[in-house]
Amino acid sequence: MIAFLLSQTIAITGGTVFPVSGPKIENATVLIRDGKIAAVGPTVAIPSDASRIDARGKWVTPGLIDGGGQLGLTEIGAVTSTNEGAFHGNDVAASFNVAEGINPASNLVPVTRVEGITTALAAPAGGLILGQAVIIDLDGPTIEAMLVKSPAAMVINLSEGAKGAGGGSRAGVAARLRRVLNDALEYSRRKTDYTRAQMQALAAPGADLEALLPVLRGELPVVVMANRRSDIETAVRITREYKLKLILAGAQEGWMVAPAIAAAGVPVLVQPLDNIPSYDALGVRYENAAALARAGVKVVLLETDSHNSRNLRQQAGNAVSYGMTWDQALRAVTLTPAEVFGVADRYGSLEVGKVANVVVWSGDPFEFGTSVERVLIRGRDIPLRSRQTELLDRYRTLPPKY
Repeated sequence: MIAFLLSQTIAITGGTVFPVSGPKIENATVLIRDGKIAAVGPTVAIPSDASRIDARGKWVTPGLIDGGGQLGLTEIGAVTSTNEGAFHGNDVAASFNVAEGINPASNLVPVTRVEGITTALAAPAGGLILGQAVIIDLDGPTIEAMLVKSPAAMVINLSEGAKGAGGGSRAGVAARLRRVLNDALEYSRRKTDYTRAQMQALAAPGADLEALLPVLRGELPVVVMANRRSDIETAVRITREYKLKLILAGAQEGWMVAPAIAAAGVPVLVQPLDNIPSYDALGVRYENAAALARAGVKVVLLETDSHNSRNLRQQAGNAVSYGMTWDQALRAVTLTPAEVFGVADRYGSLEVGKVANVVVWSGDPFEFGTSVERVLIRGRDIPLRSRQTELLDRYRTLPPKY
């Protein structure tokens, strides 16, 4: 923990800086002091005691933010004992917060951060109401050191995968969700009666109904997984009925109803490389993210496979290939996710006072041949080492044959 408390001043000098909150700045300096950004610009005075990082000819951006996945919660998908992100045995697990299941020593964390991803949403998996997601920085020896916001959102599933919670029917899923929300409202009005067992049985345990109250008050957003157009419309309809703060996730057929999503003011978490039709989304297409952005939807790009979260910048690059502007894509992996999850006062752009999550790239981060030169998380210069780099070093020179 000592490394996180040391005072240090770092100056990243001479690079092309992309603050995201404003236009790029040529030949600029990013000054970092005590883990936060102290100054950004072409004429920053550099203290004599500052450590310098020469970024001439390099690009400097905020650290990337992955808005989905289970970083820190999963290690080996096929090994149950290494997976901590799902609460089994109950399709309503609103009180389940994934935070204490996070493994700070996960091998997936360094594999991901050496590719420029510094912050991520760690989300639960499961049935209908999956539980509470949290936001973490990808550095720190303890859970407390990693946590940025807990909870960050309640996660609900209205995709094909939730049909088991509704008797095998989408209509049953919607009815079940409404009953749980209605019962949470009833619970909030009659807590004393509930405690005394003087009311009929409710659709979920008291702890889960209690956990839904911040959602029903609009204090905690709901991330609703929905891909089919009709499921997206159901998500918007239900959240409007209960005045919930909605964030759509997946939305593979979102392009079909992009104007309606924009009119509702609903942000969308999209994986740009989704293009394989299924009965959950026959209309999936690569241009989905661009079409949503053109309609005025606030789009967050993500990589849902936790074992490949490092590919977030590839997802962004492909979104640009299929119609997003470069600036939109950069914002969609930095400032927009910070805004959507309520941490934009601290994260997502290179501005004075914000947490110093900064990446120095050899060039355009969305180009395949670009490499990560430096990663700083909370102002700490992160060693660019992972299990993969260690294996590469180990076998770079093969032993002689005998």
